[in-house]
Amino acid sequence: MPEISDTPETPDIIVIGGGSAGAAMAGRLAEAGVRVTLVEAGRTDRHYRSRIPALTSAVVQNPDFDWCYQVEPDPSLGGRADIWPAGKLLGGGSALNGMMFIRGHRWDYDHWAELGAKGWEYQSVLPYFRRMEDNERGADAWRGTGGPVAVSEGRARYPITESWIEAAQAAGIERSPDLNGERAEGVDYVQVSQRGGLRCSTARGYLEGRKGGNAPQILLEAQVTRILIEDGKATGIAYRQDGQDRVLRAKQGVVLSAGAMNTPRLLMLSGIGPAAHLRDKGVAVVHDLPGVGRNLQDHVGTHLVNGIRDTHTLNNDAHGLRGAWQVLQFALARKGALTTSIGHAQAFVRGRPGLPAPNLQISFAAFAFDFDERGRLVLRNDAAVSTLIGLMRPGHRGHIELRSNDPFAPPAIFHQQLSHEEDVEQIVEGIGIARGIMAQSPIARFVKSEVRPGAALSTPEQLRDYVRMASIPLYHPVGTAKIGGADDPMAVVDPDLKVIGLDGLWVADASVMPSLPQGNTNATAIMIGDKGADHVLKALRRN
Repeated sequence: MPEISDTPETPDIIVIGGGSAGAAMAGRLAEAGVRVTLVEAGRTDRHYRSRIPALTSAVVQNPDFDWCYQVEPDPSLGGRADIWPAGKLLGGGSALNGMMFIRGHRWDYDHWAELGAKGWEYQSVLPYFRRMEDNERGADAWRGTGGPVAVSEGRARYPITESWIEAAQAAGIERSPDLNGERAEGVDYVQVSQRGGLRCSTARGYLEGRKGGNAPQILLEAQVTRILIEDGKATGIAYRQDGQDRVLRAKQGVVLSAGAMNTPRLLMLSGIGPAAHLRDKGVAVVHDLPGVGRNLQDHVGTHLVNGIRDTHTLNNDAHGLRGAWQVLQFALARKGALTTSIGHAQAFVRGRPGLPAPNLQISFAAFAFDFDERGRLVLRNDAAVSTLIGLMRPGHRGHIELRSNDPFAPPAIFHQQLSHEEDVEQIVEGIGIARGIMAQSPIARFVKSEVRPGAALSTPEQLRDYVRMASIPLYHPVGTAKIGGADDPMAVVDPDLKVIGLDGLWVADASVMPSLPQGNTNATAIMIGDKGADHVLKALRRN
């Protein structure tokens, strides 16, 4: 286990944030011999609630592990003010997410390059996706083994999941041999970021599993309040730990990996961002960078829920004697319901002709849930399954601002999930596809009812109203410090992840994504940390 230090030595590099990308960045730099101090505001991920996969709902929306950021009221969702999770522990999102491991489509990364992220096209990121994983299916031209992040087959298997895959094929969706492989379209089982039935966060993979080099110093429960900029260069950080305000200097610079919501907040608190906004909040302008906090994007979707008969689901296994058996099965073999991810099978489909890549993620789970009054997931008591219809490339772009110059105030998040009518139409089309799958004979024989939206909602207008009422954010925020070229006035970092106009300061996390990739974003965030380490190393060697 890396050293956790109370009196850190002056490092070469400070990494702010030990999340999905930050732990990858710190681990790779340390392996290369760089003296790294990793500063994390949260606690260790060595807690059973994080490590046991099915306990995701016990860490999400739990302020001990989650920042629980509240979005400003969203008029496109009837004024609802959603809570967006963000990991407040080592491993970040990888320590509390639903563990679905998916890389995105090659088109996404080629599109990044078209948007100015040169060197981030598919052929350039593929070696890092391969390097970062230890894939249970083995290695080939697209997949890797021996890397820090274990990618496994799900161990919570239910026969109805195979029935759903067969039904998807009967509905005309081609079976994919590997949605993370050559062709990221079609239907297959979900792969998960687990090792031996336990969650494999980046803290577990890149820090605990680090190979060689210098052990990074790790400061826990140390909240950074600003980055120190002197003569146009990042020289260190100010932070608070144990109630004391402290300063830590770095010999070579600072990497900011605090996530798509906190990274722009810290940049702005440090005087880096839109000058007019900083002055309005009483922050001295160090560097006017208009794109900081802009370009916020998130996936959005809604659920189809069906009651089931004549076979059991995970909902059945969560109660009574079945529940006791699942606990025993997990304890003895690390299998069963307690290893579940948020999805068991998925399909990426093009809901209409003429699209360059799938626009819909249809994700099936052999369980169904409701939300409690705090927005947390609660399993239904009856046998049921759910199908998430997720829109991969929504049109809206939100933004993040400072709420005040208080370094401990949460960011102000402005985002309208369904402000584009075309997005509503695409989700309605996805509901039709999901219903079409459930109507196919391999699974239709088990379907007792449609709980949500309900068979009574059948016209396009009724379904549009349902989508506006029932859609939820998928908690994949990206884009608030995007990579861009020299001709892009809203770019925040260059293709080497260096903050434009400053020296010794890099950003490596989901905030640098110019646009959303297809599917769950965690694997892409990890890749950015892994690849980003090579960009930082290149700069250090040049200097």
